[in-house]
Amino acid sequence: MRSFMQIKIYRGKFIAYAVFVVFIGLALGGLTCAVLLDQWVGNSRNEAAGDFSRVESGLQYDADRIEAFMQRVYSNSGLVDDIRSFLGNNAEGYLTSRLQGSHYNRTLVSFPDDIKSFLSNGGKGDITQVSLHTETEGNVISFDSNGNTSYRFRLPNSDAIFSESIRKGFVHHKKFSDPNQISRQLGEFRFLVSSERIFKTVQNNHLSETAAVSATGDVYLINGGDRRTVELVRRVVEDGRSHGYLSTGWLDRAYFVAFSSNEFDYRFVSIVDLATLIQQKANVLLIVFLIVLAAMICVLMLIVYNLREDAIFLRRIINSIGRVKTADFTTVTPARYRRNEYGMIARELDDMIHQLDRHIRTNYLLKLKQQETEMKALQNQINPHFLYNTLEVIRSSALVNSADYTSDAIATLGALYRDIVKNENIIPLGSELNLLQQYLKIMEFKYPDRFYYQFHVEPALIDLPTVKFWLQPLAENFFIHGFNPESEFNLLLVNGWEEEERFVLEVVDNGNKISEQRLIEIRNKLSGGDDASADSIGLRNVYTRLQFFYGAGFSMNIDNNEEAGVKVTVMLSKEAIGDVQAAHRG
Repeated sequence: MRSFMQIKIYRGKFIAYAVFVVFIGLALGGLTCAVLLDQWVGNSRNEAAGDFSRVESGLQYDADRIEAFMQRVYSNSGLVDDIRSFLGNNAEGYLTSRLQGSHYNRTLVSFPDDIKSFLSNGGKGDITQVSLHTETEGNVISFDSNGNTSYRFRLPNSDAIFSESIRKGFVHHKKFSDPNQISRQLGEFRFLVSSERIFKTVQNNHLSETAAVSATGDVYLINGGDRRTVELVRRVVEDGRSHGYLSTGWLDRAYFVAFSSNEFDYRFVSIVDLATLIQQKANVLLIVFLIVLAAMICVLMLIVYNLREDAIFLRRIINSIGRVKTADFTTVTPARYRRNEYGMIARELDDMIHQLDRHIRTNYLLKLKQQETEMKALQNQINPHFLYNTLEVIRSSALVNSADYTSDAIATLGALYRDIVKNENIIPLGSELNLLQQYLKIMEFKYPDRFYYQFHVEPALIDLPTVKFWLQPLAENFFIHGFNPESEFNLLLVNGWEEEERFVLEVVDNGNKISEQRLIEIRNKLSGGDDASADSIGLRNVYTRLQFFYGAGFSMNIDNNEEAGVKVTVMLSKEAIGDVQAAHRG
């Protein structure tokens, strides 16, 4: 960061960008949290609507069951008689009356048992109390949570057991009339639907406080609560809105939703405390915060990276100008290309210095390097003049003894070494191919009927300038590492062609492949740049000599063929060939 913070322009840009990113990040984070909070509140509203719908369905179901029971009563004379016996009597009077009115040819009907089985699901339904009243008193049938039935007789209508409160439940009043004279009312049924049981299905909501409010203002807390909850519920009722927000403190707010039941005369109220909701969803909000923070850090890092890159280019431009002023044309790492003015200027300056350095290297350093490399290549060889004279003696002896085959082989070897020791270091590629061909003829003499070679080189490559005697080591590697003396078909191919921007030369054989590990080692060795390698007649020597001669326009690939053998590919850019030809003419 110091590289650009020390520059006034970039320091001001970074501060402006940082303020902007933080502002946008906080705005997006706040907006995301607001959207999530609104969604959670909406989910609570939908859940409250579902709870209210379930309660309404339960109440309606019980109302329908009560209506069905009343129709069942009037359709069953035995049941009507048993209800008359129950009405206004005590336990003994009820039992005596129903026995007196029984008939041997009729099934004895029990009004309490009928209520328990038909209306209250065996005493475990929502209806927990049924009472039958005269004008002054009433008899009660109650069902506990285990389905057990209890009775109380002749209680005054003013008794607390008959008080109607939403804390106890919803009371359905049904008149009991004489079936023979409908206008004559015998008594009244009161069916109590327990609030505890009817609201039991909506008690699993832990994010909201839910209550039911009667028309008289009586409050039943469904999910539990305290006096504060009761006060909030009454505030909601007084507010009159179906949904909205209430202030519960200096910064605290609560969201409420209220539903009115026209059928059963009560209001269903659900209140969500936003502070509690935020605490419940703290993990999600923390994740949002971390994502926004990570996004801001990434954007700031990207800004730092771009400003740092621009600053580096600016410093590079200044440095390049200083190098030109001091005539320092040594090669440096090329500037990476960027699509802006700094990048273009830095790249052009680097190209200019690189061109100057290349011309100097071509005219002076290349010749010295070539001589040094050639000296390394000759250090491990037998004196070729001595070898040539010795081979002439052997050839003469072979001619005297009529050994024509041996004579031809020695003549070819002698011609090869004669061409090697000539003074020319730079020769056309066609001459280099002729040297390789002489070497391969000798290999044909050595392995008759077991080795074959073919050349397929386009004419455009024949006159290209190159260093002498670099193809032979590539072919020699085949005979050392890949040649199979027991095979009847050992083949070496030399292919060369011209492409749009380069020339390509391939040396391909069908011998043994190179293991992947060894292939990686060879590639690393070639790209290592160790000029002092003692392996002067191997691949490293070839690579070094061609690299010195052609420069950056030269590349070499070594690969295994799909079926068998190894392929060495040498690629020369046309730009590098042009530079070499210009230097050679100079």
